[in-house]
Amino acid sequence: MIPMAMIFDSHAHYDDGRFDSDRHELLAALPQNGVCGVLQCATDPASSERAIAMSEQYEHIYAAVGYHPENLEGLTPDDLTLCRRLAAHPKVKAIGEIGLDYYWDSSPRPVQQAWFIDQMRLAKELALPVVVHDRDAHEDTLRLLKQERPSGVLHAFSGSVEMAKEILDIGMYIGLGGVVTFQNARKTVEVAAMLPLERLLLETDAPYMTPVPFRGRRNDSTMIRFVAARIAEIRGCDVDTILTATEQNARTLFGIERI
Repeated sequence: MIPMAMIFDSHAHYDDGRFDSDRHELLAALPQNGVCGVLQCATDPASSERAIAMSEQYEHIYAAVGYHPENLEGLTPDDLTLCRRLAAHPKVKAIGEIGLDYYWDSSPRPVQQAWFIDQMRLAKELALPVVVHDRDAHEDTLRLLKQERPSGVLHAFSGSVEMAKEILDIGMYIGLGGVVTFQNARKTVEVAAMLPLERLLLETDAPYMTPVPFRGRRNDSTMIRFVAARIAEIRGCDVDTILTATEQNARTLFGIERI
């Protein structure tokens, strides 16, 4: 008997307050609801420690540690040292989420770029992939990725097919989530159609980016099946093909063996 394809959610934020009322019940039930793995991504020092604690509590949850471009204010070189120390934990599988955000511009752009570079270099030093955030910063994100050439994933990809090809040329993966189900998602649909299947990751960015038909509600890893169904429709294949490939891709990138 062929086992049912399972979901690997390559990007979630289950420490968000919207999960406070039922976090344990939801996370504990994920395996019986078709989810075999989740990468819990951090945004600052405190959430990096929470990600590790969550990974210790649930066998199917893994951690990424790092500092988001919206959360750089007040950080010092000591925080990079902390990130290095936290990354030594056996269930830390990536540095992230890191990158550039020119939409909010919470920190000056040179500061964002410096922290992005430092964290990419730390990831390479530790032989870990990066989880990259890019919002309204395509040109600089691509320039710095080409400069540093890390392994990793550009999450919630919102660029063009041309940019996607350049990310693939670096050797990175591309993460797609609920946006591909939105009615106005022309560029994302084009990227979903052209991506080599071996470079695709699925993600929620939970509790954000909930796919159709539940847009507007809190997102969780079980809803990736709707993302997979839409990508399967775009590519003319079955859902299990998408889920099986993206699970293996996540395990390959993050160095996670099947339990």
